Amino acid sequence: MLSTTKAIVLSAIKYSDADLIVKCYTQLGLKSYLLKRVLKSKKAKIKAAYFQPLTHLELVAKHNNKGNLNFIKEVKINYPYKTIPFDIAKQTMILFLSEVLSKSIHEEEENNLLFEYIETALIWLDTNDEVANFHLLFLLNLTRHLGFYPEKENTDALFFDLEEGRFTNSIPRSNGVTAENLTHLKALLGINFEGLNSLKFNGLIRQSILDILVHYFELHLPGFQKPKSLAILKTVFE
Repeated sequence: MLSTTKAIVLSAIKYSDADLIVKCYTQLGLKSYLLKRVLKSKKAKIKAAYFQPLTHLELVAKHNNKGNLNFIKEVKINYPYKTIPFDIAKQTMILFLSEVLSKSIHEEEENNLLFEYIETALIWLDTNDEVANFHLLFLLNLTRHLGFYPEKENTDALFFDLEEGRFTNSIPRSNGVTAENLTHLKALLGINFEGLNSLKFNGLIRQSILDILVHYFELHLPGFQKPKSLAILKTVFE
């Protein structure tokens, strides 16, 4: 049965000489699609160029709902990026975030709040200029949808326990945040995207908080591995 859904591309992997396997987060949940001959046939209606990282699409597809590969009948761009394709910093951020999302989202069930969060946040990135701290807040807010958003009680405490996901006055056995990093983490915790300009983070602070957040993901998501694009992102935003 064919269904229409908005989708955001998470990854595209070459399969054999001519095919692609594309993973998308859709309004129906996480879906994978087999695109046959898309890399070879010049007459194919569906082009590989549609499936760049975090592209916003509208798909008409056949979903088997059995965990197998699905098939796309029609595809079109739902929201064409206006600045991201021409901005190296934003492009690097997109590559990093697509890798994080691909490593983080495994549940196939529908989650409209998560889809809307990703969609809205990426459009914000595309339509705003001061975005050096965007990826930090994106990651922090993403934890809310993945089930390990930091507890906001006792924020005057001296430590943040990364394993427990909470503020505490007891020294964590390991994986604790304190001193200046704790101050910066609290500042990030208390804002929305419109407030990003209020953060006075330099390159060193930004890298420290990014390392903390990536480690937080590693602690709370089984099998999560540090993104390969992390080093490139750090270089761009140092």
